[in-house]
Amino acid sequence: MAKMQEKRTIWYKTAINEAMLEEMERDERVFVIGEDVDIFGGVFKITKGLVEKFGNRRVRGTPISEAAFIGLAAGAAMTGLRPIVEIMYVDFALVAMDQLINQAASSCYMSGGKVRLPLVFRGQYGVGTREAAQHSRNFESWLVNTPGIKVVMPSTAYDAKGLLKSAIRDDNPVLYLENRVLYTQKEEVPRGEWLVPLGVAALRREGADITVVATGYAVHKALAAAASLAGRIDVEVVDPRTLDPLDMETILKSVEKTSALLVVQEGVVKAGFAAEVIRRVAEEGFDLLDYPPVALGAWDVPVPFSPVLEDAAIPQSEDIVRTIQEVLGKKR
Repeated sequence: MAKMQEKRTIWYKTAINEAMLEEMERDERVFVIGEDVDIFGGVFKITKGLVEKFGNRRVRGTPISEAAFIGLAAGAAMTGLRPIVEIMYVDFALVAMDQLINQAASSCYMSGGKVRLPLVFRGQYGVGTREAAQHSRNFESWLVNTPGIKVVMPSTAYDAKGLLKSAIRDDNPVLYLENRVLYTQKEEVPRGEWLVPLGVAALRREGADITVVATGYAVHKALAAAASLAGRIDVEVVDPRTLDPLDMETILKSVEKTSALLVVQEGVVKAGFAAEVIRRVAEEGFDLLDYPPVALGAWDVPVPFSPVLEDAAIPQSEDIVRTIQEVLGKKR
């Protein structure tokens, strides 16, 4: 990692914008494509200012057809370009699953490595903004289950910038998931050239009693839960940052210290990423556990529109507190 300059406080969404701008300046093969990315800067203004700097040739607005422009981007990546695709809501990627999974994720392997796919799919996701089931899904577990595509889930502005720059430079398809609740969360981010490598977890809080692995906005809920338990239970919080490839070394090292594991996600818990983390820990470090590992996630229902029901269906900080207490009461 290069030497970093002074820090300044910026939004999570500004960090994403800066990452794209810097990579487009560094490499003329990088371009942005998606609905309204040129006229309005996208629905959440993440690409604001890019078309003025780079022109319509490299910041291309599209019709409302995810299958078309994701397929176009996959083909462009095969020719050596490095597209960044903005998916307005990650839910809308469903209409382009053939292009995303059968084409982009599979082509490198099916060509014997002769075809590379340096392609980033940026998609915002999450709950908390009361947009109901068709605009609030968490699809990270689907794509973690797909060989050939990397999955990135930054929870801070610092990581939002550093991970996106690494994703753009990667020669494989990368699903880069942005939590819209975090868009206006501010953090100190250094100026200058620096990267956050893919496949390296972050230790957000040190503790001795239990390891909580959390993803996306759930990281902040886990930290709030840990703070509320301080003085009673010492909680360690691990943020994978990259779901695939997954940094099991950091997770296992934490579990070795605490002997207890809780994995928290905002997506539906059934067959989810949390279950995958527990599977890996059980296979690679079962003897490290003194307590049964637990997965905490959303109810097995479409995301409700009602704020009261949405909050009930999605794990909150108090749910994490209660579950931590329950886990530590079940010594095996």
